[in-house]
Amino acid sequence: MNSLAAVMQLLVAAAFVSIPLVRHRYGPAAKAAAVAELRRQGVRPEVLEENKLRFDAGGHETAAPATVAMVMTALAVMNGAGMESARLLTWIFCSLVLLMNVGIVYSNLTAVKSVEAAFGRKGDPELARIEVGPFLKAAEDAFPDWVRAQTYVRNTIVFAGSVLAMVAVTFA
Repeated sequence: MNSLAAVMQLLVAAAFVSIPLVRHRYGPAAKAAAVAELRRQGVRPEVLEENKLRFDAGGHETAAPATVAMVMTALAVMNGAGMESARLLTWIFCSLVLLMNVGIVYSNLTAVKSVEAAFGRKGDPELARIEVGPFLKAAEDAFPDWVRAQTYVRNTIVFAGSVLAMVAVTFA
């Protein structure tokens, strides 16, 4: 059963690595589409840079998923080696990954509302003028159609893989 946990943890790691890879590949196109939408709305595109708004895989968009992938890989190695401490660590970190992914899904589902609130908190009158729905839709539409399916698959792998890993170590 430890090998099942290890395989699930490697799948979760791969799922998290896919996030910055897709953003790295298609982020520039998303930014270009967002800039075009800002111009259509009569908003200066420079407002993105001035407020450190990004669509690529820079900063925490790479660091956070890469860290999760490294932790899951380390747990997979520990489970594969049959280390007793892997059981408790699997429960701790898989639970955290589940909670983080719930946050990610919630953030995606409430993106327009949360971005509007974030723009409002910045106090920048130019940001406040942005019609967030069309702005985010333009960026999203710049990603290939398969990215939406990949997001569903990634979330399924993260949720199911984390739960199966915890169940596997429980009954190992």
